[in-house]
Amino acid sequence: MNVVALLVLDGVPGDQLTTPGQLFGAVAGVSCQRAGYELRICSGAGSVTTAGPGAFRVATLWGTDGLDGAGTVIVPGYGGFRDEPPAGVLEAVRAAAGRGSRIGAVGTGTFALAAAGLLDGRRATTDWRHIEELARRYPGVGAGPGDAPVADGPYLTSAGVLGGKDLCLRIIGEDHGEAMAHEVDRRLFLRLPAPPAGAAGRVPPAPAPGPGGAYDPGPGGTDGLGPTLRWLEEELHRPLTLDSIAARAGTSVRTLTRRFRAVTGLSPLQYLLRARMRRAQWLLERGDASVERIAAETGLGTPANLRHHFQRVNGTTPGVYRAAFRSMVGMFTPDHEIAAADGPV
Repeated sequence: MNVVALLVLDGVPGDQLTTPGQLFGAVAGVSCQRAGYELRICSGAGSVTTAGPGAFRVATLWGTDGLDGAGTVIVPGYGGFRDEPPAGVLEAVRAAAGRGSRIGAVGTGTFALAAAGLLDGRRATTDWRHIEELARRYPGVGAGPGDAPVADGPYLTSAGVLGGKDLCLRIIGEDHGEAMAHEVDRRLFLRLPAPPAGAAGRVPPAPAPGPGGAYDPGPGGTDGLGPTLRWLEEELHRPLTLDSIAARAGTSVRTLTRRFRAVTGLSPLQYLLRARMRRAQWLLERGDASVERIAAETGLGTPANLRHHFQRVNGTTPGVYRAAFRSMVGMFTPDHEIAAADGPV
């Protein structure tokens, strides 16, 4: 299991404390084929007080020793970023870097990495309000604005929008692929179908961000279904039947149904419908294709059929879904950051 250590200091914004848990915790729920994360909340003092308004005190189970064995260490923003961090914090971060851990910082957490000397000669970013201050205090750091996380070697820094969501998704993408990061993003920020009853941890695989939204079920497939699932995803535009899927798998309809239910929690035709819905979502998110074209490319035939199934599975219409996704993407533009300038660092 991947270990992520969140090293928090007093004045950490509440969203930067909770967002990593939501995102990293969602990975195991998306696919049983991917190892989940162990998230350790660490502090040098045993507890921290969050930033206001509505500040609260959090007791942590881990001290700086929680960084031992962590493949990733993330330092969120904190209130005293203009002051030198505690020596124990700097030593722990340097030691983690020396062991080869990936090191990330959210918002003003970048100041701690700079104070530790880890960003000298490297590019980095922070909250847009403090970029000039970062450059002034640490002239060896190539400080600049970044709408997306800035990666330089094993170091990732981000502006801290929505609690460091972009940085956490970048890490998930590096570990498990962009398909996983994209699916985690959608699960948490858009309404998506719930897993079928009794199928916890067996959610159908997510679409990869490649042509057509096809996905890779992973090395070796799933219980021998891998080649069939890949074929099914490539042939979504065709009229597929239970018999044709069973023939492709080289098995009987009864055996095919049993294997599908064991692996995905769905019957083959239920899985096919979910796959078509994922393809429709992928097309809606990534272009201006008409409903007519999407209906054809997903094998649903007519716009009316697409709207019917999309509403039943997703609880909304294709048009509303596309608008909601674009609105979410718009939240990460510089204009949104400016509008949120009075929020937590």
